[in-house]
Amino acid sequence: MARLPHVIPSLDEVQVDIRGAIAIVRLCRPKKRNAINDGLIAAIAQRFDELPETVHAVVLHGEGDHFCAGLDLGELKDRDAAEGLHHSRSWYYVLRDIEQGRRPVVAALHGAVVGGGLELATACHIRVADDSTFFALPEGSRGIFVGGGGSVRVPKLIGAHRMLDMMLTGRVYKAAEGVSIGMAQYHVPTGEALAKAIDLAERIAQNAPMTNYALINGLPRIAEQPADHGFLTESLLAGIAQAAPEAKARVRAFLDGTGPKVKA
Repeated sequence: MARLPHVIPSLDEVQVDIRGAIAIVRLCRPKKRNAINDGLIAAIAQRFDELPETVHAVVLHGEGDHFCAGLDLGELKDRDAAEGLHHSRSWYYVLRDIEQGRRPVVAALHGAVVGGGLELATACHIRVADDSTFFALPEGSRGIFVGGGGSVRVPKLIGAHRMLDMMLTGRVYKAAEGVSIGMAQYHVPTGEALAKAIDLAERIAQNAPMTNYALINGLPRIAEQPADHGFLTESLLAGIAQAAPEAKARVRAFLDGTGPKVKA
């Protein structure tokens, strides 16, 4: 199934800035609080597809006062049940390609991280929330249900019953509390999320690409496997990663004293 068949990507609403080994992907619908419509989600997919081989890590952020306020509800009114089903499935392909792609993605969060915006953020691998950030899943009060993978990804971060609370009661988590329960890994002052995300992405981009790929694609799967299966998956990934020429060069550099050392 195509991700979003017959949809023209709104490429002016997703801009990319290549800075050496990292790419900064920016949502550019500030007047709509970066709410996601079909053109925007198609543009996100195309921008990620077009990243050059030289990019080893990505930062995703939103222009204006908010990261992303979720689904543009104006697109819901004319869909029947079958169309809603296929539309939801089309989002899965786009967010899956972010989550299970070749490059780690760091989300720089500020303002609203709501509904589909939270679904987009949880498809990323590391999330940095500044103090203006708030997390919410208002679908319950609007008579709808999450449709971009939120019921799978969000409970893995915060637990099913916390997500239930958010959807049943409309509970909003502000930045500090959201970080404390697992919505994001980093909490920074207002206005500093993008700089922190760029710093993290630059550090990640220095890793061996195969190691990064093994981490973002292997570790989540191992966590869901029975222990015996997980041990085998780990062994396979370890063998593949250490066989890469770059890994061999890094091990040699460590052994001869020229490689970086772990510091407290």
